[in-house]
Amino acid sequence: MSSVNEILDDLRDAAHDGKVTVGEMAEAMGHRGTAPFLIVPPLIEISPIGGIPGVPTFLALVIAVFAGQIAFGREEPHVPGKLARRGVEGRRLQGATDKLRPLADRLDGWFRGRLSPLTGKPARQAAAAVVLALCLTVPPLELVPFASTIPMGAILVFGLAFLFRDGLLMLGAFAASAVAAWGLATVVPWSLLAEKVSGWVG
Repeated sequence: MSSVNEILDDLRDAAHDGKVTVGEMAEAMGHRGTAPFLIVPPLIEISPIGGIPGVPTFLALVIAVFAGQIAFGREEPHVPGKLARRGVEGRRLQGATDKLRPLADRLDGWFRGRLSPLTGKPARQAAAAVVLALCLTVPPLELVPFASTIPMGAILVFGLAFLFRDGLLMLGAFAASAVAAWGLATVVPWSLLAEKVSGWVG
């Protein structure tokens, strides 16, 4: 069983001077299955990198690509060519992994495979479908400071459930998604966002 710290180790090893592509990151983490692809993008989103305009939407796209593969039953992650060539600066990635270490330590200490039968393939496919829905909310939420962290947080819980094969955490992820949906419906000013978008389009 992998840990969040081991995933961060893989990312730091992949980081180098210049741009680190999604393909390079996927190659570094691919031996750990699909879980890292639901964990690393949300972690990056809550790091300083996530404050760069456009980054949350790009991260949601990355998640959606892999969540779609999980939803259709693919066990080995595949990175499409165009996405594989996109990336971030190596120094930013190194800085993000360093800042995330305290959180990774806590996550690794909290969760271990409880109710593991609830993390079987049908549950993972259902979770991936929910993740895809959450990804769709991220682009408009970039217009509200820190709002995209709401769906990304729920996605992170799913990724952790995958990683630790923790069925109790999987149930918590579905509950977190319901809470996130409620929060997005009641807290985010969707009517104002629609006016902004229509103004730009018009």
